Amino acid sequence: MNTLSAKRFDMEDIFNSLNLGVCVVDADSKVLLWNNWIAKHSDIKETDALNRQFENVFSESVSPAFLTALKNTLTHRLPVVLSTALHRTPLPLYNGCEANQQQTRMYQSITITPIQSQLNESCCLIQITDSSTSIKREKMLRSHSEILKKEATTDSLTDICNRRFFDAHYEMAVAEAKRQKHPLSIFMVDIDFFKSYNDYYGHIAGDNAIKQVASALKSQLSRATDIVARYGGEEFVLVMPHLPQKVAEQFAEKLRSAVFNLAMPHIKSRPFNQITISVGLCTGIPENDDNLLNKADAALYQAKLKGRNRCICLPLCETEEYLEQ
Repeated sequence: MNTLSAKRFDMEDIFNSLNLGVCVVDADSKVLLWNNWIAKHSDIKETDALNRQFENVFSESVSPAFLTALKNTLTHRLPVVLSTALHRTPLPLYNGCEANQQQTRMYQSITITPIQSQLNESCCLIQITDSSTSIKREKMLRSHSEILKKEATTDSLTDICNRRFFDAHYEMAVAEAKRQKHPLSIFMVDIDFFKSYNDYYGHIAGDNAIKQVASALKSQLSRATDIVARYGGEEFVLVMPHLPQKVAEQFAEKLRSAVFNLAMPHIKSRPFNQITISVGLCTGIPENDDNLLNKADAALYQAKLKGRNRCICLPLCETEEYLEQ
């Protein structure tokens, strides 16, 4: 910087105009420079900070990670960056808040750089930026991403998994069952006489019936490995690993009973006069991707033919001996 430029600007004024914290400490961590930004966000005046050890300036604790980083820079003369990702609030710095509101530390990104004074002293320059806005933006983007992900995999009417999610999950579940040689159970569920219900009670009532049935089916699940999805229209599918055939059959009956106990009137459903479901079940160790789903669908078709409001199980022939053990 030439002499004319040096006379034109006061460096202290420049430091105090910066929209970031600037602090310089000597080899003993004593404060030599403390700009207005830090004074504002720490509520500690420059006169109260100068010539005091950095960690003792604050009434609250400074994070151990910051103190270690500062010590390492002073000792080894290498710069250190404390990113917001790993060190959210190293220093007790705050943004302004309304009266009577509890203050929370601002999110900070900190760079510690070794410098040499004109007196040949080994010092450290500490630069602090407010990362609160970027953190909020990150949270908003993450939330938005989670919403989009949920919308992509969740049925909008019933709030259970959609067909797209089922297709992907089913493929993985079959592959896992093949690899681990464990049984996988597929339940195909259909609301009985639903077209008649829709025609008589109307589409709004029909949508409500689908939602209530979906909720009743979902309420029966208790393991993280189990899913229920809307397969299409009034049809649902459940995927449950590690169930012996007898247990799977008992669970199918629980599904049927859960919907029957809703006691939703359906005068076009004879002889039940209420909403019922038919359940087709197939349980076994899959050898190809289609056997389980196709057999569960065939079991559902048989349940319909035999009078509805019932469960039919068709085990995979290749695994009947295994499941009886």
